[in-house]
Amino acid sequence: MLSRRGLIVGLGGLASAAIMGRAKLAIAAQVEPFSAPLPLPSLLDARRQGNRVKIAAREGRHAFIPGIPVRTYGYSSDYLGPAIKVYRGDTVQIEVENKIDRPTTVHWHGLLVPARDDGGPRSLIHPSQVWRPELKVDQPEATAWFHAHPHHDTARQVYMGLAGLMLIEDGTGLRLGLPRDYGVDDLPLILQDRQFDAAGRLVYFGGGPARMTGMRGDTVVVNGAIAPNAKVPAGIVRLRILNAANARNFDLSFADGRTFHVIAGGGGYLRGPVAMRSLVVAPGERFEVLVDFSDGRPAVLQTAEDDLSMGMMGPGMMGPPFGRRSPASGSLMRFEVNPALSIKAKAIPPTLTTHVAPDRSRAVARRRLTLNMGMMGMGMGDGMGSPMGINGRAFDPTRIDIEAKIGTAEIWSVAPVMMAHPFHIHGAMFNMLSLGGRSPPAHLAGAKDTVLLREPAELLVQFTQMATRDKPFVYHCHILEHEEAGMMGQYIAT
Repeated sequence: MLSRRGLIVGLGGLASAAIMGRAKLAIAAQVEPFSAPLPLPSLLDARRQGNRVKIAAREGRHAFIPGIPVRTYGYSSDYLGPAIKVYRGDTVQIEVENKIDRPTTVHWHGLLVPARDDGGPRSLIHPSQVWRPELKVDQPEATAWFHAHPHHDTARQVYMGLAGLMLIEDGTGLRLGLPRDYGVDDLPLILQDRQFDAAGRLVYFGGGPARMTGMRGDTVVVNGAIAPNAKVPAGIVRLRILNAANARNFDLSFADGRTFHVIAGGGGYLRGPVAMRSLVVAPGERFEVLVDFSDGRPAVLQTAEDDLSMGMMGPGMMGPPFGRRSPASGSLMRFEVNPALSIKAKAIPPTLTTHVAPDRSRAVARRRLTLNMGMMGMGMGDGMGSPMGINGRAFDPTRIDIEAKIGTAEIWSVAPVMMAHPFHIHGAMFNMLSLGGRSPPAHLAGAKDTVLLREPAELLVQFTQMATRDKPFVYHCHILEHEEAGMMGQYIAT
């Protein structure tokens, strides 16, 4: 039987959701669609700062709804953080000050650095303390990001706003003539879903059904704004898309059905652009896409409902408000062409980079990982099933699950259970060898650190960064509530 405490937590989550369903305002309806300009995170160029970058995790006040500022977190801002631009070959000295009232960390998601500088769960920064990692940048041009990662408080801190972009440059985009005028033809889009109460305040609950499906809101925000509007030139525009939601997948398309081209994933450029009309982006994933606005017509970016991670549970188990389908779908933002803006890119290059096809014969080991949901996702190992975890074991910070060798590659066969899971590995990139027994689609063929698994996949994982027993790397489901409930493991590489 469920423990009394577990039952109270579960019923409390359902009760909270029911109250939210009755009391919440139609938040999006209070905001006139496409009336506010798209907010842009400030661009912090590390090289122009002498490769010394300072940020602070702090509390702020942010108005998702005009006139209703609410309590949030941000990195040196009221909500979210700057876009930090770093350059391959440079070493960047970072100073992170913790100005919030509880321990935090900063994980450089997608940046390949040793575990001591990675900012995982063991790299706690206590209130009023400063952490000084040294980031040696040595990887291809890509869009990475950074976010809070303290165990048992990751989900809430990210939900409150502790996330920001990191842009890695190596000259490839310049050579290819890709859009790179930040804020004009090179736009960051940080996608999140949020829940508000009747007073317009942010609401977060990580227990009950939210523990099973992850915290999901019914209002989507882009760079912290509801239904913003972006002015773009009449040419090729680059969108750097980050899913920084706790659990929600975004199924993106344009309302007019226009084609766009995916040019990069989390690990850098693809071999060539991939023409698509819809794109699924899972929590933690990044994609770069090129959109042609030379026809001068406005375009609305939209998302379908997130049916992708329901699995066996069905729409009645999603939330919030739980018990009915989430309305967090429809129009996200609008693009309007401004003829006065300078056109830098007029064509899409046919070739982006040369990739060597992943060679499975290089693998020195093969491992099997199963992402277990446990007893209805409650993370309880009380005789009624395994806990939420990986291979039947919940995360244990004292246990090393995998030992690898630097300079080698391994095949990890990863299988989701009950629902789709976004799987992320710290400190390493991988190439997908197969997905559901088939070759992966073209837009997933490049190097990645996070991928949505609806079916079992084979990943060829490359180990290049040092991780020791006192400072290991972690791998986990990037539904943040799953990670905190135990769907995480640790590995070392020596």
